[in-house]
Amino acid sequence: MGCAGSRPEKPEKPNPTLKEIAVLQGAEGAAAQAKKDAETAEERVAELNRVYQKLQEDAMAAEQAASQAAAAAQAQAQKEKEMMAEMERAANEARLLAEAAALTTSEEAKQRAAEAEEERKKTAAVQEQAKRDAQAAQEQAKKLQEAADEEKRKATAAQEAANMSKKAAEEQTKAANAAKKEAERKLKEGIQPVVTPTPEEVNTAKQRVQYDEDLFHFAVAGVAGGGKSSLINAFCGLRNNDTAAAATGVTETTLATARIPHPNAEYPIVWYDIPGAGTLKIPDWQYFNAQGLYVFDGIIILFDNRFTMTDIAILTNCRRFNIPTYIVRSKADQHISNIMTDRGYNSNDDENEGQKKRLYEAARQHFIQQTRQSVKSNLENADIPDQRVYILSKQTMINVVKRKQAKNIIDEIELLNDLLREAQTRRG
Repeated sequence: MGCAGSRPEKPEKPNPTLKEIAVLQGAEGAAAQAKKDAETAEERVAELNRVYQKLQEDAMAAEQAASQAAAAAQAQAQKEKEMMAEMERAANEARLLAEAAALTTSEEAKQRAAEAEEERKKTAAVQEQAKRDAQAAQEQAKKLQEAADEEKRKATAAQEAANMSKKAAEEQTKAANAAKKEAERKLKEGIQPVVTPTPEEVNTAKQRVQYDEDLFHFAVAGVAGGGKSSLINAFCGLRNNDTAAAATGVTETTLATARIPHPNAEYPIVWYDIPGAGTLKIPDWQYFNAQGLYVFDGIIILFDNRFTMTDIAILTNCRRFNIPTYIVRSKADQHISNIMTDRGYNSNDDENEGQKKRLYEAARQHFIQQTRQSVKSNLENADIPDQRVYILSKQTMINVVKRKQAKNIIDEIELLNDLLREAQTRRG
């Protein structure tokens, strides 16, 4: 880790690894799928346009048929009206003939009067029938008009539905194109997808870690070789070679999540030793979801030499799930000793105790400032709010847990108190 305020030069970009190629291929598949979705949406828009055109043609045909039927009914009514006028004229002529016949001979007048009366009755009957026919024609014309109006209403509704479907399809096309562009952008920038676990995956993860609502579940996560198992042993007051201690080693020894209840029953805590990120077994970008970290009540992000993008990814996901996080740098005693050596300290030299103490304090202060500034810069670059980083040594933490006299304390007591306070607050 460089000194505060300085940044290492970026190395030239190496050839992509098999993992990076696989990630790029996955992103290209996502882009291809987005393009396919866009083409499908455009075909849907075309199909909706054809349906809309057909509905318009049907509506125009129905309206034309209704208009023709209404015209025919009006023509029939006019014809009946003219027939009624003709019959009325004939009746008037018959009445006139009857009156004229009355002026001639009585018998002839009576006969003609009877004939005229009979003709009048026939005319009246024809007029009544014509009236009924005209009324029926008007009712039929009304029904045809109502049917035409209904067809027009349906056509309008279908047109509106088609317009809405067309708009929805256009929005889907727009969204698909946006998704395609976003996928292409992420592909170019090498950004991995964000995956939200399903309720079934959450329940499965809780079952896998034996989640108990009455306990507080702390997961210790980070890159491989950061000292996660040693830290959990220290929290439990155990040395690495104790019988009940979690397995430790230079290489990654935790291949599956280990569940370690706190040995002191007064503390309602279960520790979880999470397999290290960055190994061949666990790709960095899948680490959070693959380990089911979203089910834990608190997560300790442990790092040794440098704060990595894996640590940033864990913090980002914890913020999504509102999970408390604790950034911890381990092996402080080793790092301070290395700084002292770099500054000329030699344990074999006969240096006085005062000089050794001054050299230690200077190296200690440099290490603390360098660590906190480096983490702060990493958080700022990732647009994550600043938060405290706890610096500790394994042996000092063991002494604190066992309530023994501890030397060279940095943040061991405060970290332990903060963890216990969080557990007691959440679990009452």
